[in-house]
Parts: sequence; C-alpha cells; structure tokens
Amino acid sequence: MAKVHPNAADPAEPPPPSSPAPAPATEEELLSLTVWRKSLLFNCDGFTVFDAKGDLAFRVDCYGARGRRHAEVVLMDVAGKPLLTIRRRKLSLAEQWVIYDGDAAAEPSKARPLLSVRRHVSLRSSTKAVAHVTPLVPGASAFVVEGSYGRRACAVLDAHGDAVAEVRRKESVGDDVFRLVADPKRLGAPLAMGLVIALDEMFAAGRRGSSLLRWTWSV
Repeated sequence: MAKVHPNAADPAEPPPPSSPAPAPATEEELLSLTVWRKSLLFNCDGFTVFDAKGDLAFRVDCYGARGRRHAEVVLMDVAGKPLLTIRRRKLSLAEQWVIYDGDAAAEPSKARPLLSVRRHVSLRSSTKAVAHVTPLVPGASAFVVEGSYGRRACAVLDAHGDAVAEVRRKESVGDDVFRLVADPKRLGAPLAMGLVIALDEMFAAGRRGSSLLRWTWSV
C-alpha cells in the first residue's frame, strides 16, 4: 500500500471564494492532496489529508460510532484549529449541506456561510450531475459536481465546464485513499476538502444501505 503517513506540517487557512474568477490554473499550478478516509485518532471517523510533499495538511476527527452519518463535521488544520464547518441542513427536500467559515458551533452568531451543497435529484438517469454548489457570499461562483464520488472519479465544474477541483483514484490503494486536485486560484484546498466531506456524507459506502445510493454512484 502506498505511503499515507505525514512528515511535518504547517497549518493552512481557507480562502473564501473570490470574484471575478481568474483563469483556470495550469496542471503545474494545481494543488494535489492525498486524502485518507481515516482519522489518526482511535475510535473516530474522519479524514487525514497530506500535501504533495507528504506533510499533514488537514484533519477531520468525528467522535461516535463508526459509519454513522454526521449532522456536523469540522475541517481542521494540523494544530486542530477549525477551518470550516460542514453542517447538514435540516428539513430540506433534497439532501443539503452548508459550509461555514471557521467553527460555526463555537460562535453561531458569527458563523459565516460560504457555500451550499445540494444533492442532485432527477428521474433522468442520463444526467451527469450529482450535486450543485451554490455560493452564499456576494460575487462568488456556482459550481456543479459531475461524475461518481463512490468510484472516486468526479469533478467540480464552473459554468464554462472548467474543473476547479477533482477527485481522482490512486492506483492500487483502494477507495479509502484517493487524490484531491484543486485550483488554488478559484477554489483552494480547504474549500475543495469541504466539498469532499459533504459528498462523502451524501454518497459514502456504509452510511446507508439503500440500493438507490449505489445507483447514484453509477451515474
């Protein structure tokens, strides 16, 4: 199995969506992260994320029974500082998550919503969309997620069809370790990881046994 353990680490701050959108990054400018769908803490669900040098970049530690869906997930830097809060919206017709700046639970009155991520619902099996990303700050861009998160092959696309982030498989390591590639000028690594967390809660194996969920993966 490929190496997934960290070396040293520096914390990263989440940039808010910006407008107007700059030109898409070249392949050399893209940020490449390795995402391990596992917490480094015992008896926790979560993620451990490494940068291109193998250094720890982000972490997610969710306490409680393994495999359960969560109402709220916090993306942290290496030191444990909350960067983003990903919270499920209650009583919505379609499954929806809101990404907030910082720790939304600690200071709810100051919680600043950045993005809304809504699961795509359609009777048309031919559609490629699996989720829609709506900005909640002035001047930011909307995105659509196409592909299959379950197969670790999906992309976050802008209105022109350009990818601002992609989930890609890593060969010979299974589904729990995969690549996340993000455009630092248009989305950034923290927000891209926030979208991955929302998609994982929507589509990850073991969270719900419904066959409908497995069909969604095949879209």
